[in-house]
Amino acid sequence: MPELPEVEVVRRGLDEWISGRTIDTVRVLNARAIRQHEAGRADFEKRLWGRVVVSVERRGKYMWLVLDDDSAIVTHLGMSGQVLVQELDAEPEKHLRIRFTFTDGGRAMHFVDQRTFGGMAIDDLVTQDGLRVPESVAHIALDPLNPAFSPEDFVKRIRAKNTEVKRALLDQTLMSGVGNIYADEALWRAKLHWATPTNRLSKPKALELLAHATEVMSEALAVGGTSFDSLYVNVNGESGYFSRGLNAYGREDEPCYRCGRPLVRDAFMNRSSFRCPTCQPKPRGIG
Repeated sequence: MPELPEVEVVRRGLDEWISGRTIDTVRVLNARAIRQHEAGRADFEKRLWGRVVVSVERRGKYMWLVLDDDSAIVTHLGMSGQVLVQELDAEPEKHLRIRFTFTDGGRAMHFVDQRTFGGMAIDDLVTQDGLRVPESVAHIALDPLNPAFSPEDFVKRIRAKNTEVKRALLDQTLMSGVGNIYADEALWRAKLHWATPTNRLSKPKALELLAHATEVMSEALAVGGTSFDSLYVNVNGESGYFSRGLNAYGREDEPCYRCGRPLVRDAFMNRSSFRCPTCQPKPRGIG
């Protein structure tokens, strides 16, 4: 599933191509793609006609197109969602779910989703801590790339929790944007086992972990994110290259870049967690 770097790559591309343009037509080709928009297909298409896209914003893994009527098109990519900017006469993609055109012609915007786990919905903007965000996103915490993010507050909150450190990293109400890939990468850099209790973290160690999470996501963003297959691409249909820089995720049985010992894969929340058994040993007292 796309995480912060991948969604930010898409956001930047859309902001460049779409901001300032007026929506001309909207066609919903699969109602499941707007299942979160309870008013349905006809309302979604009608409400967006003639609206100007003011900007494209993001919080964590959530992205939204700010409109000129104080509403937004909230977009979640899910497992396989793509938002592509295409030539008007381009051949439609096999899994095209929603198509937008604009009054100035030029290119169209396509929401493509093979598995249809992602989607779009129109939502009202509300004010939260001086920021305008969709009501459905207001419960999502700030991410570490946001200038308003407070490292001190994050450290205080994570150390107060009684849970495993990886579960805390994935908690989008604590800090948004981190998913399975970048959690494993940050934990490898911090030399922490994923099951380390958060209440055992010292303040310096918690700050170090946060710094590594921020660092690894910034590095991934610089090279377009992480692509393991054709499902994650930017608005131009191009893949990201950070998979070449992964130290832990997906590297089961491959040597650790620090100590050379083969990495292992542990079962974790119906997913997998990758670590070095030497650099990231299981904490004492953990079964």
